[in-house]
Amino acid sequence: MKQKKYILQESEIPTQWYNIQADMKTKPMPPIHPATHEPLKVEDLAHIFPLECCKQELDTEHAWIDIPEDVLEKYKYYRATPLVRAYALEEALGTPAHIYFKNESVNPLGSHKINSALPQCYYAKQEGTTNVTTETGAGQWGAALSYAAKVYGLEAAVYQVKISMRQKPYRSSIMRTFGATVEGSPSMSTRAGKDIITADPNHQGSLGTAISEAVELATTTPNCKYTLGSVLNHVGLHQTIIGLEAEKQMAMAGEYPDMVIACFGGGSNFGGIAFPFMRHNILDGKTTEFIAAEPNSCPKLTRGEFRYDFGDEAGYTPLLPMYTLGHNFRPANIHAGGLRYHGAGVIVSQLIKDGLMHGVDIPQLESFDAGILFARTEGIIPAPESCHAIAATIREAKKCIETGEEKVILFNLSGHGLIDMTAYDNYLSGDLTNYRITDEEIQSNLEGTLEI
Repeated sequence: MKQKKYILQESEIPTQWYNIQADMKTKPMPPIHPATHEPLKVEDLAHIFPLECCKQELDTEHAWIDIPEDVLEKYKYYRATPLVRAYALEEALGTPAHIYFKNESVNPLGSHKINSALPQCYYAKQEGTTNVTTETGAGQWGAALSYAAKVYGLEAAVYQVKISMRQKPYRSSIMRTFGATVEGSPSMSTRAGKDIITADPNHQGSLGTAISEAVELATTTPNCKYTLGSVLNHVGLHQTIIGLEAEKQMAMAGEYPDMVIACFGGGSNFGGIAFPFMRHNILDGKTTEFIAAEPNSCPKLTRGEFRYDFGDEAGYTPLLPMYTLGHNFRPANIHAGGLRYHGAGVIVSQLIKDGLMHGVDIPQLESFDAGILFARTEGIIPAPESCHAIAATIREAKKCIETGEEKVILFNLSGHGLIDMTAYDNYLSGDLTNYRITDEEIQSNLEGTLEI
């Protein structure tokens, strides 16, 4: 078996993040204030987020943003992450395609989420914040934020989606080990949570409910800021460290991707690996195909509609122009908890409208089929979220068998699944099923959105 990692030296780790908004031919539509419907300004966001994150969120001019020296030094604890040619998977499939994966599972937190948790906590600390709060689905973001908060001497409070907390109890233990407080959402500790539970005592939670509670806590607690693990532009910006490294590593391998694939919940790991390569499509005429793999139980990219919608269930956030299933959407209790979000990020939504990328929806059982094959060939048990990217990669690799094309496929392994073994147990026992939302359910949920 030929297996080679492509490793960068410390001196080659990127020192800037890439802001694709600056190079987009059609700029994303602005987020708007829900009361006035006026475009948001930095000061409108600054009472919720760290100020520097607000500036990055609305920056459509600067293509390159310097990584703070302190953050860069902490990145060097675990970066660069390896780029790996998946020879064993290629052999098992019998495909002529060349499959590469960027392995974000090897850092101590087990997923890509730490790439944004560190700078968000750094910026919060720099402006004198003492407390941060956030939401988390499967728990990768909550774990990363809890650790980053401890690194910068901040107190962290995490609202974890209730069903995911039950499915993945060790994620909560990890967060508490790093010193965070953790509550299942919806909870009785916020007005938003109480209202949701009053309306439905058996509500199992969603990322929308958890965001509502975290935003409420941030706006009612002195010296507290809200941090976010996906969806917003500044989060995707921080994650471009992934693709910028991968770009250098692909050059070391002597190849360039025909396709770039990542799983999709709100867009952080997808944008992280895709945007640096996409700039060459925009600026240099490259023709790389970009595929975002979402669960078919939460198909905002493939079956949602482009609307102005809230990013949370209670309606605390600004209205975002995005492909959405409606902020009241209640996703099925699939094990890929990080992908159970009703909307897509603003940048990704515009890129889809412009035809620069597209989504595919993956049934839950197909995703685990792919994850098992990857584990048995490459020796890594992937997170259920990452299994969707692997499934989409396998689909494309099989097409190459039919055509005989030696396409180069790059996907992002966003995290490992070693704390998701309950999901694998359920799959191996035949206890998992597929879920599919109906068109009628989608239209019903979209009634609370603003048509564009």
